[in-house]
Amino acid sequence: MQRLSLEVPVVQAPMAGVSTPRLAAAVSEAGALGNLGIGAMTVSAARDAIRQTRQLTPRPFGVNVFCHQSVPLPAREAADWLHWLKPEFERFGARPPETLRQIYASFLDGPAMLDMLLEERPACVSFHFGLPGAAAVQSLKDAGIMLIASVTNVQEAKLAERAGMDSLIAQGYEAGGHRGIFYSVAPDEKADTRTLLTILKSVTALPLVAAGGLMTGRDVAEMLDAGATAAQLGTAFVACDESAASPAYRTALMDGGREGTEMITAISGRPARGVRQKFQALADRADCPVVPPYPYAYDAAKQLDAAARAQGEAGYGAFWAGTGVARVRPMPARQLVDTLSKEIAAAG
Repeated sequence: MQRLSLEVPVVQAPMAGVSTPRLAAAVSEAGALGNLGIGAMTVSAARDAIRQTRQLTPRPFGVNVFCHQSVPLPAREAADWLHWLKPEFERFGARPPETLRQIYASFLDGPAMLDMLLEERPACVSFHFGLPGAAAVQSLKDAGIMLIASVTNVQEAKLAERAGMDSLIAQGYEAGGHRGIFYSVAPDEKADTRTLLTILKSVTALPLVAAGGLMTGRDVAEMLDAGATAAQLGTAFVACDESAASPAYRTALMDGGREGTEMITAISGRPARGVRQKFQALADRADCPVVPPYPYAYDAAKQLDAAARAQGEAGYGAFWAGTGVARVRPMPARQLVDTLSKEIAAAG
């Protein structure tokens, strides 16, 4: 809290594709921690986003990168997936791609993103899907950058602490968006936020940020009482005026409270919680083949979504949301942070 000059113990989740410089800046200006999800950006776009945010606020903000293990995609697996999706593409007058691309580079794959971060020096960098190497950790620390890792179990927390992280995000199973599990083939312990927080408090002295299903100041206060230093909220900020969420995404959030959310793997190749949509309904069919690994599967899903939207069908989008979606409150980000702050004080 002191190191990042936080007045409100709230972290806006990075949310790649949804967070914007305006959103991050508004959150930070209100006394919480704004974040940019740069894992899906090129290095140049990430640099621009950081600089745009700096033009909007002098306060600290963070950035988030992906540390997934890049894996080769078996040609047969890609062919089977694209063949299976072909009729769905044809419904919208389109053809599936000839192959699948690894559309998001991992922070582990090369030094370009690291070099940019060392030049731009955001206040903190958080890692999802894994951890950076020792040399990168030392370089970032030498640059005065705070390091945070998202973890879902004790083993990941211990690895993150040994790697030199300054803080941990305890990502409960209720959280919207992608699970931060380090190894996509490993069993997911599926611990809820409060349980995970309690377990991690017993094995690490690092500051913990609770994440998963949290929407109100009362939710935040409960996590603080349970031992968290702060709470990370994502779904609550997707509906803010400054986010890049599409009209279809915003509508899905408002409608999502009726049926809730579910963990979905077929869209991206990794489990992610969101509002049920048409791609997931398609993947529930008995003839669904093996889903390609992340992020190859995401390439096909995004292209199918684009083809559908071109024909006026928005139901194939990835509408990530946590279990608290029924309590979403559309409003400007500063107003939301102010509301959360008052609710935290009232709950205390």
